[in-house]
Amino acid sequence: MEQLSLNLHPFRFGIECNIPAVRTNLEKIYGSRLSEDMSSIQDYSIRLDGVGGMRRFIRPQVRFFCDQKEPFKPLNLGQAYAFLEWGMNWTIAAHEVQNVIIHSAVLAKGDKAILFPAPPGSGKSTITAYLAFNGWRLLSDEMALINPNTLEVTPFVRPICLKNQSIDLARNWFPEAHFSTIAKDTHKGDVIHLSPPECSWEQSTVPAKIVGVVFPKYMPNNDLTIYQLSKLEAFAELANNAFNYGVAGKTGFETLTKVIDQSSCFEIHHSQLSDVKEFLEQDIIQHA
Repeated sequence: MEQLSLNLHPFRFGIECNIPAVRTNLEKIYGSRLSEDMSSIQDYSIRLDGVGGMRRFIRPQVRFFCDQKEPFKPLNLGQAYAFLEWGMNWTIAAHEVQNVIIHSAVLAKGDKAILFPAPPGSGKSTITAYLAFNGWRLLSDEMALINPNTLEVTPFVRPICLKNQSIDLARNWFPEAHFSTIAKDTHKGDVIHLSPPECSWEQSTVPAKIVGVVFPKYMPNNDLTIYQLSKLEAFAELANNAFNYGVAGKTGFETLTKVIDQSSCFEIHHSQLSDVKEFLEQDIIQHA
């Protein structure tokens, strides 16, 4: 079993794995952030284990462990790398208590950040990839780590998870980018992970101030439609996307209230990402 250390501010993962394709993808996506130096303290220990015995010939599978516990059923071996990425998301969402965590993409222009909370199928990750490669800084594709009682969000830079039709779009848009292999037929369909531009990695310790909360929804052949949300509507939607809102209690409530009170809050329906980018920069960032 190979032991690897993955340094992803503000966390360090110790990874045990016996699947060569997983290491290949880790090296492609994370580069120098992956090492074999296990001398530093690891915040979380996770293990990806290819199932042995006859199973590896009949229906090869992979198992995920976090601190020796197995929170999920095994998946198809071809989905191993995606399983690791999803498992790291779960590890932080289930255990982290120092921040208020929102299921949301986070991108920044300069030091001004916008949250993009959205359910699957909304086009969130496609927007994330487009902005990250067009002048914005990726802080996270999956979770906003908000410092309690502030508007400050801590970067947790990871690859962008793209699904189905978005895979070919991203490959055409960003042919020089680093992509993982495709995980076929997952519960999300076909899935690939895209490493963000180097500028996002280089600024992975630089926080940003939340100035906007935007709930996007992809609508084919639809002109950009913008709905300004009331504070009550925005708070309810944001709370629905909070991982540890209940655990955080009063701190969680006060943090989300502060974010909503001091942010521009919108729901947008879109089909053209260039229109979305223009709206974000001219109507939110410039006025923040």
